[in-house]
Amino acid sequence: MAGFGQKSGEEGKFTLNTTALKNDKRDIQNLKSSVSQEDFFNQFKVKAYESLMERIDLVAANEMPPEMLRKEIERFIGDFTTANDIKINVKEQKQLATSLVDDMIGLGPLEDLVSDDSITDILINGPNNVYIERKGKLQKVTDVKFHDEAHLQQIARRIASRVGRRVDEASPMVDARLSDGSRVNIILPPLALDGTAISIRKFSRVNITLDRMVENSNFSKEMGDLLKIAAKCRLNLLISGGTGSGKTTLLNAISQLIDPNERIVTIEDSAELRLQQPHVVRLESRPPNIEGEGEVKIRDLVRNALRMRPDRIIVGEVRGEETIDMLQAMNTGHDGSMSTIHANRPREALIRLENMMSMAGYELSLRVLRSLVSEAIQLIVHTERMRDGVRRVTEITEIVGIEGDIIVTHDLFKFEYKEDVTDVKTKQVFIRGDFKPCGVTPRFIDKARFYGLDKQLKDIMR
Repeated sequence: MAGFGQKSGEEGKFTLNTTALKNDKRDIQNLKSSVSQEDFFNQFKVKAYESLMERIDLVAANEMPPEMLRKEIERFIGDFTTANDIKINVKEQKQLATSLVDDMIGLGPLEDLVSDDSITDILINGPNNVYIERKGKLQKVTDVKFHDEAHLQQIARRIASRVGRRVDEASPMVDARLSDGSRVNIILPPLALDGTAISIRKFSRVNITLDRMVENSNFSKEMGDLLKIAAKCRLNLLISGGTGSGKTTLLNAISQLIDPNERIVTIEDSAELRLQQPHVVRLESRPPNIEGEGEVKIRDLVRNALRMRPDRIIVGEVRGEETIDMLQAMNTGHDGSMSTIHANRPREALIRLENMMSMAGYELSLRVLRSLVSEAIQLIVHTERMRDGVRRVTEITEIVGIEGDIIVTHDLFKFEYKEDVTDVKTKQVFIRGDFKPCGVTPRFIDKARFYGLDKQLKDIMR
């Protein structure tokens, strides 16, 4: 492929500069005599990477089919190891080629972590500190490191550029996503004092349903059945919880109950919802460009969505002034709309909604704000990541109405803690408790009757 690298007469091939190789050979032989074999292989990989980057046209490399690129790099490694009197077997050569391809056009050292379905979070705190969350528990990964800060920033910029975002000195913080929908946040030095910080929230490749969440002890079967009825009855839902508590996972699971004949518009900062219905329009906000222009906010998208004839609007997360537009949409014929919010309790979620509506610039009384909330939202589903690493729905709360200036709610289900139980073999602590109905008949039973689900709802609440 023309322009791929420096040529030796055969198109698409690398050439090895003799003078540079002599310098490489001297450095590598000195390195080999001073470190262990394992450390040598890791540092030899860095040397090979540096040598490769001096000889390659990255733009052309990105245009090559991955398998062709891999073969070219395997050939380069063979030449490079021979020139430096280094003996590696075929397996090591292929491993090294894969690693170099990942560094050049992929996610570098993160590739194996991203492809590991048992990992839910990947947290990078500088080039030498990588943590993962597996089964709700954080652990440090000692065998995954970047060459240096420049290598880490190269991967960070690649992640951002693939979704049309930029991260640099002028814009040192960015939200992005990977090709599989995993959410990414990047922050560069000097804001990140110990080196570039990357936080990746992965989403399971397995289709998570409400029934599967019941099997995983995220909530009881009765609570799952209640959420199914809520979705089928087109109740407006707000899912609250802390960071990493499973809000988006639950929203994805509930959304699977939406009628496939409905038109759904989703609105997010960084697209991560994965709806299964055929008629879905996905909208994503856009940050300003380097001149500070071209920004498209969540609020702009919510307002535009109202002109798109949606049956339901799903906002990935409400954080600010868009809240009032979302609630007005819920009040104007878009029943069954949903969103999430960061909050520690359902009551706190209501307070946060009031505060965020105040950010919109309207001079509305507290009673008007609370009336809008009470009329727009029927259910708040609260999630928590508990200390045993399990994410649970700890409360399902119905908004009944407003009395005076107070929003009236009642709990339909609650998780009641009993005790800690320690696994004899693993010594891991698990929380034991019960998901209990609160003995209240939901106010939306009339709506359930309209959909022929009132008897089922009564049975659930017994």
